[in-house]
Amino acid sequence: GALDFGKLLCLNETAAWLWQKASEGDFTIESLTEALCDEYEVSAEQAKADVAAIVAEWQKVNVIE
Repeated sequence: GALDFGKLLCLNETAAWLWQKASEGDFTIESLTEALCDEYEVSAEQAKADVAAIVAEWQKVNVIE
């Protein structure tokens, strides 16, 4: 079948890292926030805002439910 490039995402390094973590199994915004804080020097507040934004973007383009 043909590829639908209308849903092509360009991920920065952090978003790609989050995608990898999310693809490992069930995830929540909280679990990804905790993982992000463990991996990078970022406040929990900023991490949660960033995770929520990227998850919303993934939902918007229907790559997750």
